[in-house]
Amino acid sequence: MKRQIPSITLFVLALAVVLPARQEVPKPPAFPDAVLGRWDITVQGVEAPYPSWMRVHQRKDDQLHTEFVGRFGSVRYASSTEFVNGELTVVIPVQYENTKNDLRFVGKLAGNDALEGTTVDEKGRTVTWKATRAPASTPTKSVTWGAPVNLLAQNGLDGWKQRSAPKGICWSVENGVLTNTPPCSDLISEKTFGDFKAHVELMYPAHSNSGVYLRGRYEAQIQDDAGKAVDSHRMGGIYGFLTPYANAAKAAGEWQAYDITLVGRRVTVVLNGQTVIDNEIVPGITGGALDSNESAPGPLMLQGDHGKISFRNVTVTPGQ
Repeated sequence: MKRQIPSITLFVLALAVVLPARQEVPKPPAFPDAVLGRWDITVQGVEAPYPSWMRVHQRKDDQLHTEFVGRFGSVRYASSTEFVNGELTVVIPVQYENTKNDLRFVGKLAGNDALEGTTVDEKGRTVTWKATRAPASTPTKSVTWGAPVNLLAQNGLDGWKQRSAPKGICWSVENGVLTNTPPCSDLISEKTFGDFKAHVELMYPAHSNSGVYLRGRYEAQIQDDAGKAVDSHRMGGIYGFLTPYANAAKAAGEWQAYDITLVGRRVTVVLNGQTVIDNEIVPGITGGALDSNESAPGPLMLQGDHGKISFRNVTVTPGQ
């Protein structure tokens, strides 16, 4: 006997043919892409503004991860990064700051290329900060070089200024050799540069520490590291970011030479005739930078607030 299909079943089947299948509604992203990327930060400190930097990237589908550089020290990782109800909160462990509390940067997007918000300084005071999207990495390009500029006079500090002078002038030049007398301060060239090649000869005593800041923002480390394992915090490295391929440092008490080429954010470092970093991209500013305006030219800055250091034959060849 032929079995008859109930009418209600026929109705349901007809409905299934007529009505489209239910579409899964895509889950909205936990955060907008606009928060991702490299950010140049200026904190409006109570005494004076100071720079910081961070890179926010996506770790998993709904998780954010942040690298951070403060006014001191080197790059560190945030302990947490959240974007909730339009607000970005980045919590960073203390490194050299004079506080026991984690740093906490809270802000909101101000368009696609800016962030602004608040943080708390070492004395517990709330201060504001603003961040602009850092310039994109520079592709390899040809540069026409100008004439070399000698930045050191035979005697005297013409063309240079101290970053601070709490105890007066602590740098001197004799017979073309520039030397600091600790405790001292950093020394900044009055000339500024975009793309450039720098030649810097240097000498330090045992256990000393200094650095050459490219455009006043990226530190090429100087330290008594002869014979040690390579590290981004040691001689030849771009502090905390780029590790030299080999240890080309000489012993303390010997004259050494840096030849550094910076085009955009691409850097090549030659130490004592050996290429230790070759056309690599510097991710961001290093601790102790003058500012975070990475798109602008900047000076050569010689670190003098750590240990004893001498320089001679400091020349810069600008790109045109």
